[in-house]
Amino acid sequence: MALLLCHWLTAVTAQQHYSKAVNEQIARVETNLSGGLVIDGKPFTLSERMKHYNVAGLSVAVIDNYQIVWAKGYGYADKKEGRKVTANTMFEPGSISKSLNAVGILHLAQQGKLDLYQDINQYLGNWKFPYDTVSHGKKITTAQLLSHTAGLGVHGFPGYHRDSAIASVTDILDGRAPSNTEAVRSLAEPGTGPRYSGGGTLITQQMLTDLTKQPYEQYMYEHVLRPLGMTNSSFNQPPAASQRKNLATGYKTNGNEVPGKYFVYPEKAAAGLWTTPTDICKYIVEMQQAYQGKSSKVLNQEMVKLHVTPYKNDVAMGTFLQNRNGEKYFVHSASNEGFTGYFLGGLTNGKGVALFVNSEDGYVLLELLNSIALVYNWEGFRKPEQITTVPVNDTLTSKYIGEYITDGFLSEIKKEKDGLYFWTDGINSKMYFTSSTDFRNIELGGTKTFTFDNAGTVTGYSNTINGRLRATGQKITTLDTLKPRPGQSGPFGRHLLETKNYDKAISFLSKGLASEPSDSSMLKNLAHSHLFKGDVTKAIELYRQYLKSGHTGNELSKSLKNDFEYFRNAGFDPSAIKKASEILSL
Repeated sequence: MALLLCHWLTAVTAQQHYSKAVNEQIARVETNLSGGLVIDGKPFTLSERMKHYNVAGLSVAVIDNYQIVWAKGYGYADKKEGRKVTANTMFEPGSISKSLNAVGILHLAQQGKLDLYQDINQYLGNWKFPYDTVSHGKKITTAQLLSHTAGLGVHGFPGYHRDSAIASVTDILDGRAPSNTEAVRSLAEPGTGPRYSGGGTLITQQMLTDLTKQPYEQYMYEHVLRPLGMTNSSFNQPPAASQRKNLATGYKTNGNEVPGKYFVYPEKAAAGLWTTPTDICKYIVEMQQAYQGKSSKVLNQEMVKLHVTPYKNDVAMGTFLQNRNGEKYFVHSASNEGFTGYFLGGLTNGKGVALFVNSEDGYVLLELLNSIALVYNWEGFRKPEQITTVPVNDTLTSKYIGEYITDGFLSEIKKEKDGLYFWTDGINSKMYFTSSTDFRNIELGGTKTFTFDNAGTVTGYSNTINGRLRATGQKITTLDTLKPRPGQSGPFGRHLLETKNYDKAISFLSKGLASEPSDSSMLKNLAHSHLFKGDVTKAIELYRQYLKSGHTGNELSKSLKNDFEYFRNAGFDPSAIKKASEILSL
């Protein structure tokens, strides 16, 4: 194991040549991942955690004293091609696009081409925002769009398959086919509080193109990306053919390739940036320097302060703010189909980082961030807690296995090869026992303690965080009176389906549909559960109901085809998939 790890680290280190001191820092970062907990005195290595989270590739760049001190890639940009991640591999990290978009919009304001505090319809051309009674007569401003305080809907965008019809910006704003999201409209009065809205960011994309009379990607490259030195970045959607060999391929959490390798996002301002951690760090350093009045490559000090200091609560115009024990950071996280990303920059300490993975599971990035903060002595980051585990016999652990509900949230404890795992909200986290009844999780906070009745039967668990009881979970023994929160039954049923627990999946999804009959994804997953259980007739009946459940029939058919491909790659019964596909003429 040690020899393999040494070879792996040597292989990735060979990408760049750094000083001995920097290489020692890199090695410490790579071997000190903890996620906040160090188990039995042994922190994890980066390779171990990438394997644990089934991450194909990772890229990182680190800033110290206002300089990019190192950047590296790990793993694979494309597994089938055997193409490795380098520091120059481009990722599609979703909402980080909003931060660069904000720089572009603020640059227009700096030039006097728009007033951040006036009605946005002054700067829109043929398409105008359709105010209604929800806004109570108040006008939306550009400042509100950039700070998610405009009260608008459409949180994010799912993207488009590369072979799909791609909607125009105005079609998306009005929710018109082939748009795959609803219209961007008011859900609350403008200025009442933060409500994250990718839809609002899309309006700024339309504003920029109307004001500049240039394609969005051209203006952003010429006036933002290139002046910042971000020459390995682009808002082209889809990417140019010449770039494709330098693009990371996106992967689902189970390791399957995203159909077509990546999705297309015409919502460029909200999710369409292709970039590298190095380029994002160039942006971070420039914002840090401009904030102190030491640079102005794109924005002056006044405009940068709007970008990296609060407009309302912890939201600025294009970034979010963190106060870590007095040390202030501007940040943004991101996720697109098959990609996750994160950046963080200190306002005054000259430190920062950008981290991307071509996976939908980004927890390894948080663990890597903690390791970087530890090695470079970042203020405001907690040092990991040391815990010691104890063995627990199988007789006792078998009592813990089952489903639980905590304040309406569903979870499951199940046994895997290396021990018990706690699943909730898409997170599958190993349980580390510190006593026969207490356990900790790296990905989930608190100490959980199992509770028993007088007969010794497990009734649930309590969760204590920093000495305070925060939640109590109840073990599920019957579905009759179960009342999960809206939106919980679907993901939990899908989890049970993917772990091939078909009977329980059918039970949970059936009950979920009874309370949320409009959730077509639950209907589809219920059909899958019957199919793989062997009841083809019932499955086909439900599939047909699903295909008739929405007005976007083509999208539903594509979704079903993608699911069949996913299950085929995941080792589910291919004959059942083939039979269903033939009957449904997919």
